[in-house]
Amino acid sequence: MIPTPHIELEDKSLIAKTVLMPGDPLRAKFIAEKYLTDIVKFNTVRNMFGYTGNYRGKKVSVMGSGMGMPSIGIYSYELFKFYDVEQIIRVGSAGAYSDKLDLYDVVLASHAYSESSYAKTMGVSNRKKLSATKSLTNKIIKKAEKLALPLTIGTIHSSDVFYRPGGSVHETLFKEQQCLCVEMEAFALFANAKALNKKAACLLTISDSLVTKKVTTAQEREKAFTAMMELALEVI
Repeated sequence: MIPTPHIELEDKSLIAKTVLMPGDPLRAKFIAEKYLTDIVKFNTVRNMFGYTGNYRGKKVSVMGSGMGMPSIGIYSYELFKFYDVEQIIRVGSAGAYSDKLDLYDVVLASHAYSESSYAKTMGVSNRKKLSATKSLTNKIIKKAEKLALPLTIGTIHSSDVFYRPGGSVHETLFKEQQCLCVEMEAFALFANAKALNKKAACLLTISDSLVTKKVTTAQEREKAFTAMMELALEVI
């Protein structure tokens, strides 16, 4: 099934075994142009850009996932299933649920909690909390220590809804589920990895806070989250 409905590439060997996956395709473009050499663009379908290049002599791909679990669910599944990708590291943005997290802090998800039915529908689990791949997260932790990069590790919230009624939802999830922050994709990525016996991890940079109300701009979210990007690349 190559090309797939959402990835136009016919030669699967052009995609690396490891893929970095930001939500924003323009962030994928930024990562490729800033850090990779010998870049080849392998996807433009729906403007969901994908690139392969070399980082310190190692082949790596980077591709946007879009927003939300259905979107990353499609792209990560096709990469895992049809293009022989072995591991995907999501590099995304998140909103803080804890006042201990400030803008630009980097969070590594050990687990993703969600109200979503994605994992159940995929036949993976009825549970509301899924774990990242432990071996991959351990590599990230060790590399962060080597780079002296502060890393907050814990459960995150993967939400189906961005504009959510109820001003205290983040307080409840922080208290009851120990959710450090919120994003919208990791739960589906973890489910796909479990369904297909692949590896998945999620690194997040705090872009705003539901506690302090601090925010970053769209341009900052595209180009200023370099610590997270560099950590993921160094792990590869």
